[in-house]
Amino acid sequence: MNICIIGTGYVGLVTGTCFSEVGHKVVCVDDDEEKIAILKEGRMPIYEIHLEELVQKNRARKRLKFSTSIEEGVKESDVIFICVGTPPKERGEADLSSVEKVAREIASCATSPKLVVEKSTVPVQTGEWIKRVFKMYNSGVDFDIASNPEFLREGTAVSDFLNPDRIVIGVEKENAANTLEKIYEPIINHQFDPILHKSSSPHPVPLVITDIQSAEIIKHASNSFLAMKISFINAIADICERVGGADVEKVAEGMGLDRRVGRDFLKAGLGFGGFCFPKDLQAFIKIAEDLNYDFALLREVERINRERPKLLVKKIKDVLWIIKNKRVGILGLSFKPGTDDMRFAPPLEVINLLHKEGARIKAYDPASMEKAKKLVPHIAFARNPYEASEGANVLVILTEWDEFKTLNFSKIKKLMVNPLIVDGRNMFDPARMREAGFIYKCMGRS
Repeated sequence: MNICIIGTGYVGLVTGTCFSEVGHKVVCVDDDEEKIAILKEGRMPIYEIHLEELVQKNRARKRLKFSTSIEEGVKESDVIFICVGTPPKERGEADLSSVEKVAREIASCATSPKLVVEKSTVPVQTGEWIKRVFKMYNSGVDFDIASNPEFLREGTAVSDFLNPDRIVIGVEKENAANTLEKIYEPIINHQFDPILHKSSSPHPVPLVITDIQSAEIIKHASNSFLAMKISFINAIADICERVGGADVEKVAEGMGLDRRVGRDFLKAGLGFGGFCFPKDLQAFIKIAEDLNYDFALLREVERINRERPKLLVKKIKDVLWIIKNKRVGILGLSFKPGTDDMRFAPPLEVINLLHKEGARIKAYDPASMEKAKKLVPHIAFARNPYEASEGANVLVILTEWDEFKTLNFSKIKKLMVNPLIVDGRNMFDPARMREAGFIYKCMGRS
């Protein structure tokens, strides 16, 4: 099918690339001329595992192209996915100005019937507003509206798209449901060519077909629930520390073996970040507020998460006493491994708190160094973990990259002034780190 993707951020670029991978002809549109120029050159504006190779592969197949012209994309396509950003406003509600702008531009360009699909994360009832925009700006063309929320995790987005847990579509008309089912058919039935992370499941991917408003709520409800699991286990970690001998990792293991609970997202540490969970949590709280419902549960989830960087800095103070003029080595800058995204990244908050205390910081990250240099220019950057450790009074782990799991800690101990490690991600076994000669502080473990 001929598909237009409007917006080439994480969601849009992954969506368009993966649709082209399973056989559709896709044009990805963005008004950022610099970004489109980069993509046309075969380079990537973001770091995401496997994305670059699939972009290059499908550009060569003539299945995937990039443009700055919405008119070109609309006229060449029967189905249009809106994948633009919906950043939070000051009070937490989603800024839908880009969605509205794109809807107006689609309406002004369209001369034949179109199916327009919300892929951006939007508040419930956004579909109704998009319908009004189309009627206001082009009442002569028949537009179908649908909602198709994304459930991509940065760092595994390509695999998540091609091998999803479920596909959710919200529609008003049966024709729209049939069209979206046809688009996703290769993914539902695992019919695309074997590629990276191909699913071995013999069963079709579950397809949830519902109304538009339910689909819109599913996205916010899913992310808020996962955020709640993270804050819950972090609260348990704090209780484990106060007990004195409990280990939150064992508690999470014991909980997670219950199929009703599950182990995923029961990972204590520095808390969640990135552009999805914090933004979607704030937006859902505001959506509930606008509907005269006080979602106090989610406000507490947000509060617990907000306190995690402060708690980690307190741990550093507990081992150093005075932070001023001390050398702090930082391992990890992105909000999670597998991505260079630093939006709402907890490591940024930790670094800024340490900087206010007068720490001399040297940091390393495998993917996000260039972005970090713009966001925290007041710190020094290392070429590798060992350089970050050299001369450090304390080494602080803020992102759980696999690269850090295989470090030579004997070498690191010799490079450091003091053998102190504060681990915000619980990457290592405390007993083994003590045996290696380190004072090792982590989250929720004795």
